Amino acid sequence: MASKRSPLIKRLGTLALIAVALVFAVQGGEFGTLDLVRQRREKARIVRSVDSLSRVVDSLKKYEDKVEHDPATQERIAREVFGMVRGNKEIVYRFASPRADSASRAR
Repeated sequence: MASKRSPLIKRLGTLALIAVALVFAVQGGEFGTLDLVRQRREKARIVRSVDSLSRVVDSLKKYEDKVEHDPATQERIAREVFGMVRGNKEIVYRFASPRADSASRAR
């Protein structure tokens, strides 16, 4: 009876060894299947980020072109940012809140 089990045990051992070798071949090593899946996910994330940044760069290039060549954009910036007016027909009124030190002197 022991002789019948011995070949069966050897076959099971051999099959187990082959199964372990196959699992190691697929999952183990430096670039296993799980690592490749992670790398693909990371690549997809990076590609989305690059696409998003490319759209931002395109938008900024269009804005730069408008600032350099579009008189309406230049005038809008001059009025909003620098408080400039056109000719002698416009007046700029600036309202400033009183400073904290001048308010304390008035008391």
